[in-house]
Amino acid sequence: MTERVLSTRELNRAVLARQLLLERAALSPEQALERVAGLQTQYAPSGYVGLWSRLAGFRRQVLTEALLAGRVVQAWAMRCTIHMVSPADYWPFTEAVREARREWWRRSHRASGSVDMPAIASEVRAYLADGPLKQAEIQGRLAAQGLPREVWPGVQLWVDLVRVPPAGTWETPRAHVYGLAEHTVPVPEPAPTRACASEYLVARYLDGFGPASPADVASFCGWSITATREVLARMSLCRYRTETGGELVDVPGAPLPGPDTPAPVRFLGQWDANLLVHARRAQILPEEHRSRVFARNIPQSVPTFLVDGQVAGTWRYIDGEVRCEPFQRLDRQAEQEVEAEAARLAGFHVD
Repeated sequence: MTERVLSTRELNRAVLARQLLLERAALSPEQALERVAGLQTQYAPSGYVGLWSRLAGFRRQVLTEALLAGRVVQAWAMRCTIHMVSPADYWPFTEAVREARREWWRRSHRASGSVDMPAIASEVRAYLADGPLKQAEIQGRLAAQGLPREVWPGVQLWVDLVRVPPAGTWETPRAHVYGLAEHTVPVPEPAPTRACASEYLVARYLDGFGPASPADVASFCGWSITATREVLARMSLCRYRTETGGELVDVPGAPLPGPDTPAPVRFLGQWDANLLVHARRAQILPEEHRSRVFARNIPQSVPTFLVDGQVAGTWRYIDGEVRCEPFQRLDRQAEQEVEAEAARLAGFHVD
């Protein structure tokens, strides 16, 4: 049977639809995070902007309350980066990427090969047994034991840690307080196996970013392509092709809007995962603009706005205004839509 070919425009609209960027949804923060496979939030306020662009009537306090109540969790997940996820997704996501993340650390820190990370992890769990600590306190205790600074990134991969609010909220964006995940996130019974957790993560990814190539899946999850193909082989998936003949997989029944589906102006925060390598096929970030959003001389990615489903410029919030810098001249209608959405975003900042 000949596999359906999906154009770049169709892939663009598919990702936008699944990321809730074609139409704002009436969902809770945790429901939205499950739909979009989590939000990358090294800078905590970017999660608020991300949900504002995706949810109808969203207000900042709704997410802060969800974080304080434990209905939204911030923790290291895919690609060793901080994400906001639902409690239901936290443990399977963590189990799915745990061994791959540890292997990455071992390869990256061969000079620290004599460090006994399981033993150090036990020490850190003992530090946190009575409650959360500031990152500086944890690092200070490790240093007092004569351990190199390099062990802290490793600790994050051997101990299941979560950011503890109010640290990591809009009001207190510095995310510098950590606690043991099992103290705040219900542990499922039975615990998910790695195989089941891996399939769960792939399904979440395709629900949020599909259709995707096996290489895209590997990039998102932080797995090797061989490991990724082993997981895909166990799953019942749809198969498509790109215009150049590339392989695409997807979960059955996921939306595939037509290429002419309107895409409204949307604003994204720093490090929005729609702009990363694993979503390149959708061309939400045109390649000619990538260096203006991600560059070695930029400490973190630049907030962007979309016009017709693609990044058309950057924005900053200054002196009560959202100021936009288009990459090229916009037509009058697009300019008006950007101005209107920017005004709404400015109101969100002060609401």
